[in-house]
Amino acid sequence: MFLKRKTIPDNDLQILIKGCLTGERSCQKELYNVYSPKMLPLCLRYAENHEEAEEILQDGFLQMFRCINQYKQIGTFEAWLRKIMINCALMRYRSKNKTSRVISLTNDYDHMATAGDFLDHISEKELIRLIQGLPPAYRMVFNLYVFEGLKHREIAILLNITEGTSKSNLFDARAILRKALSPELKAAK
Repeated sequence: MFLKRKTIPDNDLQILIKGCLTGERSCQKELYNVYSPKMLPLCLRYAENHEEAEEILQDGFLQMFRCINQYKQIGTFEAWLRKIMINCALMRYRSKNKTSRVISLTNDYDHMATAGDFLDHISEKELIRLIQGLPPAYRMVFNLYVFEGLKHREIAILLNITEGTSKSNLFDARAILRKALSPELKAAK
């Protein structure tokens, strides 16, 4: 389902990083070309639409180029860049200063859809579209918990909410996604 993306040998990566440290545009362009296809799906999960995802991506790369001297080569460069992209998405979310939209949950959300192998029947593009359709607060918590592996305590600190709110938002996000996926699951059978 998820596409294999271009990787770069460590030697070449080190050369590109050194070039970026000295402001070489060709090295910046090559790093962007290698990592932007890997980071765009991440940005899409946090954004409301493709345009916002591209803005997060651009902000993330600008931040990375400004702070590349802080990369200490502990862990992979991709993981370091990924953290920058997530932080840019979170900063954008906070700057919108929106109050969370409240969705009334009815018994429709109470049934449990069997996840089974639904991922085999849904495209990456469709999954991202469904995640983008979540209310912003639910989308942030869902991404941080499911894809980034953060605990509710950590999410609460990042989003300046309580642990209980984080848990509730995750529950509600999953319920909304289950409901949206129910027709997908039936069509796949």
